[in-house]
Amino acid sequence: MIIAHLPSGYLLARAAGHRRGLMLGAAALGAVLPDFDMLYFHFVDHSVHHHRFWPHIPAVWLGIALVALSLAAKLRPVWFAPLAILFAGVFLHLLLDSWAGSIMWLWPVSDQFFQLVTVPATQSNWVLSFVLHWTFLAEIGIILAALYVFFRREAA
Repeated sequence: MIIAHLPSGYLLARAAGHRRGLMLGAAALGAVLPDFDMLYFHFVDHSVHHHRFWPHIPAVWLGIALVALSLAAKLRPVWFAPLAILFAGVFLHLLLDSWAGSIMWLWPVSDQFFQLVTVPATQSNWVLSFVLHWTFLAEIGIILAALYVFFRREAA
């Protein structure tokens, strides 16, 4: 996924019954949070695919989520739901990246990447290869669904 993560977070929040506020923000943030590793990729080390960095490794997020949710449940129960939807957004991001990207679902046992569809490098730029591949229609579908839900809500 290239551009559909934020709209997917919006759809996640809406599916959970949230229209605005902290819960919507947490879902949206979670849905884009793994791609914050792009800052490191672009400004520090662009020799390694950013999906090898820890923000794109499900086991790392699972550990963080278990600790954060356990602490929230015990110390600050009011933060449990926002954290839960934030982590749901993170895992939604990783699932969507598994569509035509690649995620190390078995790490630390294996560093093998998994994806449903492999997008061949048909263009000089990897972004063009993705945008011109049929799998990009899924991103367009997510964006259209988010727009539909947003405008249907506004009209109601």
